[in-house]
Amino acid sequence: MWSNSKWPKALDESLPEIELYSSSKERKAYENMGDLYTIITATEHLERAYAQDAVTQSEYTTECNKLLSQFKIAEKAALGNKNGMTTETFMRVYQMDCSRAADRLLRMGVPEPLKTSSSSGHANVAVTVAEAVQHFITAMDAVKLDQRAVDELQPLLSDLMNALMLLPDTPNDFGPNYKVQKWLEKLNAMRAVEMIDEDDGRQLYHDLDSAYSEFTRYLRAKT
Repeated sequence: MWSNSKWPKALDESLPEIELYSSSKERKAYENMGDLYTIITATEHLERAYAQDAVTQSEYTTECNKLLSQFKIAEKAALGNKNGMTTETFMRVYQMDCSRAADRLLRMGVPEPLKTSSSSGHANVAVTVAEAVQHFITAMDAVKLDQRAVDELQPLLSDLMNALMLLPDTPNDFGPNYKVQKWLEKLNAMRAVEMIDEDDGRQLYHDLDSAYSEFTRYLRAKT
């Protein structure tokens, strides 16, 4: 048996404990960063599991939407008061090898889409179209009412993008998808506490309006 003197110093109970925080405020900050770290890691595992067919499409979509909605909240709580700190910087600092999570959370902003077929039934297609119309109206109304915060606009565009991706038989270069995705990528690259400026607000409304017009033309052509 080893004598006490041969134990590593790290196990020496006489040494003082190292505390990560000295106040409740610092403790909360570490907890918030831990939440953000967990969400990014969970998203990476989910994306890998989906790529390997380890989860169903329904399970993937449900969990991915949950993580996406939690992400902006966690990002705002963890990084909102850290000047200049972005999620990309956070991932580099803590050496997070989570490229799939970064792509989903910071670029795409929506789950991997499952295209529905027009043969899936008129009722299902009608519901999808109605939801897309409602999300268009909600997003455009929000911009018209001068909502500029990223954490206000991003969920609205994410919901709209989800609905558009479920439309059956749309071409790969479908204009409304491209326009909404472009804005999602822009918002996802910003921090939740940031705001778009007035010029961006006007451009966003213009792009949504033109996307909605193209969307309605597509519907008329299909009938």
